[in-house]
Amino acid sequence: MGEPVSRLPGLPDPPPPAVQELFAERVKRGGKVLNVIRTFAHAPKLALASMQMAMALRFETSAPRLFIELAIVRSAQLAQGVYELKQHKPMLLAQGFSQEKYDALDHWRTSPLFDEKERAVLSFCDEMSDHGNVTDATFAQLGRFFTPQQTMELAFAFGTYYGTALIMNAMRIKLEAD
Repeated sequence: MGEPVSRLPGLPDPPPPAVQELFAERVKRGGKVLNVIRTFAHAPKLALASMQMAMALRFETSAPRLFIELAIVRSAQLAQGVYELKQHKPMLLAQGFSQEKYDALDHWRTSPLFDEKERAVLSFCDEMSDHGNVTDATFAQLGRFFTPQQTMELAFAFGTYYGTALIMNAMRIKLEAD
């Protein structure tokens, strides 16, 4: 058995073929086999579907990556997803989001640092976390800046990563040292 990286036992050594294929696909897409992948690999078909969604959200959306990452980071903050924040904070900053703005996310409503488009995304995310109760005003504000397709992409980014943060929390996935 491999070393446990979560509450679940470690994977068998060698892992089953479906898990080996999952790991190979992750590496092929330029990623590392992180503890989250090792944990999700206990359900390889679902892990592959989850990875495909994550890659589509990162690389195949019409919404600018900055806003996709902003929705992901906000989902992690609201779900208290420590693992997810560690992974996605650098991705958000790499999109040009400043450290100063990142530090102000917890009080974005009163901070002068955020523009209208960022506020529309953050408001949408915050309201989505309230059982999906997005007001008409917030939805209309988001629609000023994003197409229907981009709105769905932002909703998928938030919803997918919010749920993923809850799974990661429940599994107590260990943070990588690096």
